[in-house]
Amino acid sequence: MLFTSPAASQSPADLSPLPRAEPMRDCPLCPRLVAFRLQCRAEYPDWYNAPVPAFGDPDAWLAIVGLAPGKHGANRTGRPFTGDYAGDLLFATFARFGFSEGEYRADPADGLRLKGAVIVNAVKCLPPANKPEPGEIHNCRPFLQEGLAQLANVRVLIALGQIAHNSACKVLGIRPSAAKFGHGAEHDAPDGRILIDSYHCSRYNTNTGRLTEAMFHQVFERALALQAQG
Repeated sequence: MLFTSPAASQSPADLSPLPRAEPMRDCPLCPRLVAFRLQCRAEYPDWYNAPVPAFGDPDAWLAIVGLAPGKHGANRTGRPFTGDYAGDLLFATFARFGFSEGEYRADPADGLRLKGAVIVNAVKCLPPANKPEPGEIHNCRPFLQEGLAQLANVRVLIALGQIAHNSACKVLGIRPSAAKFGHGAEHDAPDGRILIDSYHCSRYNTNTGRLTEAMFHQVFERALALQAQG
């Protein structure tokens, strides 16, 4: 698949709607992730291979909290959920519910824009085997915290998977021990924001039937209903 990768000189802050919430391109916080990043840069020099910035509307009312970049998706293209199956389902769902303008073509230069929604990740850098370690999740949490602090209009958040759920709970002041992850579960934050859980829209989850398209749509329908309630 042909795509237009962001220039290697562009930092995450250059590409983000939340520039103060982004790490530097060569973020040194997690040695294991740094080593993997350098390995990917040597193997795939035309890929983005850097911390992936947030994407979407800075005035959004809905925030999607993802896990981390996929190797052949966001780590390759430089835009969250762009270039892999999880992005196909997520961006199709955005379009279905009126959160996007333009056509998603799995390319960061496709001109697609989000309206009313923004994507942030619990972990900014590609982890080996898509499994970040606890210390790496902890190191990245300040970027998620700053990002959500900048999103003053966000009222509803959808966490994709348990790691995203746990990070979002900690940032929002929700005790994870009192907020068990479960698809469709809702959790109230002290500041009035509402966190909804969803199974991650990964190929594995959809292929095994753990997450169906209808189940994913129901989460977005609930988010829209909460927003309509004001």
